[in-house]
Amino acid sequence: MGVIFDTSEIITLERNRQEIEEIVRGREDEPFGISVVTVAELLHGVERADTEVRKINRQAFVEKVMEFFPTFPFDIAVARIYAHIWASLAKRNLLVGAHDLIIAATAISLNYTVITSNIRDYGKIEGLKVERR
Repeated sequence: MGVIFDTSEIITLERNRQEIEEIVRGREDEPFGISVVTVAELLHGVERADTEVRKINRQAFVEKVMEFFPTFPFDIAVARIYAHIWASLAKRNLLVGAHDLIIAATAISLNYTVITSNIRDYGKIEGLKVERR
């Protein structure tokens, strides 16, 4: 089984000035990666930096992330799972953000676990394996 790291986990690395490789310590034998949505969210953070120095530092960090982590696409198979999850949540009057739904659908399509600090939202998704790091 593999793992997909939620955007919150990658941001925690940056904020704590940890090396990217630390996130997989002890899991080196497992396949791992991030959703393309995580890449978009990280790039959004670069664009929103409030100083040029912060923007340059974030950009360098995001480039390392993109080199280190395999990135899983949002393709038709994932879109089908996304639609199913979204409809299932709507029937139960539950809301989860679109980006988190894409990350969850990607993980389900691969039979991977999502590692996140956002247990509250991801925990609403039936059939998703979730783990707090």
